[in-house]
Amino acid sequence: MKKAALLLAGVMALSLSACGGQDQGSTDNVGDTKEMVTVNVAYMPNYAAVNGVIAADKMGYFEEEGIDVVFTEFADGPTIINAMESGSIDVGYIGQGAHKLCVQGRADIFALAHVSNGDAIIGSKAKGTDTLENLAGKTVAYSSGTSSEDILVKGLTSVGLTMDDIDAIDMEATNLVTAMLSGSVDACAAWTPNTTNIMNEMGDDAVELCDNMTFIDETVSLASWICMPDYAEEQHDTLVKFTRALYKGFDYRADENNADEVAGWCADELKLEKESLLAELDVADWTTSDFIKNNMDDVKSYYQIQQDTLVANGDCEAAPLEDYILFDVMEEACK
Repeated sequence: MKKAALLLAGVMALSLSACGGQDQGSTDNVGDTKEMVTVNVAYMPNYAAVNGVIAADKMGYFEEEGIDVVFTEFADGPTIINAMESGSIDVGYIGQGAHKLCVQGRADIFALAHVSNGDAIIGSKAKGTDTLENLAGKTVAYSSGTSSEDILVKGLTSVGLTMDDIDAIDMEATNLVTAMLSGSVDACAAWTPNTTNIMNEMGDDAVELCDNMTFIDETVSLASWICMPDYAEEQHDTLVKFTRALYKGFDYRADENNADEVAGWCADELKLEKESLLAELDVADWTTSDFIKNNMDDVKSYYQIQQDTLVANGDCEAAPLEDYILFDVMEEACK
């Protein structure tokens, strides 16, 4: 991704975060009370998923837009989409793997989060899985329908292997670390912070066999913010306001001077160590509002490349980008 300017001019360092319920109001500059709209937000427990949205909350950007955010943690993108379909979640964050569900029409994308480098396949010297070729016949853990499966398929394909050539063990994303550290599997495909934890705990025995950047010449790994099509239609104005606040959070996060502060906020929300999150600062090419405003053709090309890859893998059938990506919301929010 081309690097655009990272900061919005005149960002105000507000300390209030959005609070209260749907029936609460906030006071504007002339003393009037405005109604707050509650937006139920789903995220995954890693730095990449929460840094921008947490920054937007802590800096008061959602409150400025009249939005009260309620956060809920989920293990992966498909689970978030299921929760949206049940009506308990309004907007949520997904990684690369769940995008095929958007192409299939189950959810709309309204904001590009970032181009990711947070997924990896990790092998073990002791288990003989120190190369991608050596995964043949080995037990490999992954989480189906997520970016874990996506990176695993890419890695296998790159050396002429398929899922049929390994003993693939599908498990919840939260169990991948335990499975790898216990030695019950020979390798695994995971994302941050799980990959970081595995590499740190295994030490010299761990081998990173590939990551997203390994395949940057042929595909792109994206993370996005999504909602249900009905929500996008019925709550267009709220969605634009949410996106505007979200991108302000992205801009605040993108300033290196704010990295420690934002990592601290994320650590508090995720109940993780701040230092472990600071180690994830380089796992993505972070989106900013300026990039969206000035490089929409690039944004569209990323999603087209992504869809072409998903279609080639047999994950979905081709569909016009405009059928499931709300480029108008992205552009309106960044004016």
